[in-house]
Amino acid sequence: MHIASLDVELIPRPAVTPPFSWRRGLRGSAPARTTAVLRITTDEGHVGEAYHEWSGPMLADIVERILEPELVGERADRREWLWHRLWELDRTEEFPIWVFGVVDVALWDLEGKIFGVPVHRLLGTYRESIPAYASTTTFASVEEYLEVADQCLELGFPAIKLHAWGDARADADLCQRLRAHVGPDVDLMYDGSAGFDLPSAVYLGDALAEAGYRWYEEPMREFSITAYRWLAERVEVPLLVGETSDGSHLNTADFIASGCATYVRTSANHRGGITGAMRIAHLADSYRLRAEVHGPTEPAVHLCMAVPNCTYYESLVTSNPAVREPRVGPDGLVRAPATPGIALPAFVQEFRAAAR
Repeated sequence: MHIASLDVELIPRPAVTPPFSWRRGLRGSAPARTTAVLRITTDEGHVGEAYHEWSGPMLADIVERILEPELVGERADRREWLWHRLWELDRTEEFPIWVFGVVDVALWDLEGKIFGVPVHRLLGTYRESIPAYASTTTFASVEEYLEVADQCLELGFPAIKLHAWGDARADADLCQRLRAHVGPDVDLMYDGSAGFDLPSAVYLGDALAEAGYRWYEEPMREFSITAYRWLAERVEVPLLVGETSDGSHLNTADFIASGCATYVRTSANHRGGITGAMRIAHLADSYRLRAEVHGPTEPAVHLCMAVPNCTYYESLVTSNPAVREPRVGPDGLVRAPATPGIALPAFVQEFRAAAR
């Protein structure tokens, strides 16, 4: 079974309304744009697909110029070889971080459909359900955050992660006031969206430790592992690292070796697809660390079901009133998919139905 073609289906997406941000000055919701589905077809007629949410035209260019000439004719079931081949091509081309994920997810989707099983079964399912935490975007005031937190708990979420303003003193005050508001039994986490330098990260980290937060995520850009080591030496709150840095498991290994990691990020989008994400999860498990799956995507659900050392599924809450995404049940759980492969997002299916 060999790869016969790679095709990119361009899909327009309107701007998210109302718009949201991860912190002041950092856009969260995307403007109107053209997204895409990568489709890999074999000479036996099997099809694997993966959705790409950012730049469909950029993906189309990379597929046409580089990936199609390289991958057509190769065996579709040699995912490991194909994954390594992408890294060889990346050395001079310097792919966007998401390219590995789009190709790899499509190949895993292909395999799942051929065998008639969801991808988490191919990975070796560890669980059938997982609790979801409410991952907020940025709101206007402490009072609004507390209001949204109450709504999230009423919706069944057992835990809350804050994306706040990117102001160390204001964020520290918010985090401590949220802890006082919800009490000691609700799991709380904080994501800095890489907004701080080391002194500000230390100040905020001390406040998070005092308030008993589960983890402190990406307070600084992840270019300097030394800066993260220094941060870990100065604060007591556990650090979650390695969300957006290049290099998949290779880069994560250096974060772990530095001693700064208690949790690491793994994901299909930013960490090398399903193949890269599982490498990171197993690497973290070797050191008895947690590997937390990033983002509310279809591949993320499968990873959450297959990664033993994952605590939660990340579910975005972008509005007030808070809305629970359909994947999360009233009990706060996300359940294992039963559909073969990895399903595309619902709006892609709706777009295709409307186009027919």
